[in-house]
Order: sequence, then C-alpha cells, then structure tokens
Amino acid sequence: MHQMSEMTTEILEQNVGKVVLVRLRGGKKLRGKLKGFDQHLNLVLEETDDTTDIENAKKLGLIIVRGDNVVLISPPPR
Repeated sequence: MHQMSEMTTEILEQNVGKVVLVRLRGGKKLRGKLKGFDQHLNLVLEETDDTTDIENAKKLGLIIVRGDNVVLISPPPR
C-alpha cells in the first residue's frame, strides 16, 4: 500500500466540496462532489454520476471509491 504525498493531500483538501472527475482502473469514469478521503486515497463522493458512457450517464448518488482503483482525479474542465 502506497502512502499519499503531502502535496496530494493538499490538492485533495482544496477540492473537498467541489466536483471532481475520477477515472478508475478498467476505464470507468465518475463525476461527483468530493466529500472526503483518507490516507489510502479512498474517496467519498456525493451526487455522483457514472460518465463512462456520456450518452447514458447513470446517477449513483453517494458512493465510496476504493483508493487502489483510482487511476486519476482531476477538477472538471472550466
């Protein structure tokens, strides 16, 4: 298990309460409001949509994403 760097923690803390895009292993894409996270990069997202197939985005609501499935986290494009 890898530990997060302080910089990662800082960036995530700045985005708590904001919408983030999360890409998971296997290519799944999620968009949701970052509610919280822990040192393993487990994420709590609310108002989450599965945007893997943008034509048929699915509402997932409040979810927890296991950190070892996360490939990328980014703020949405402006």
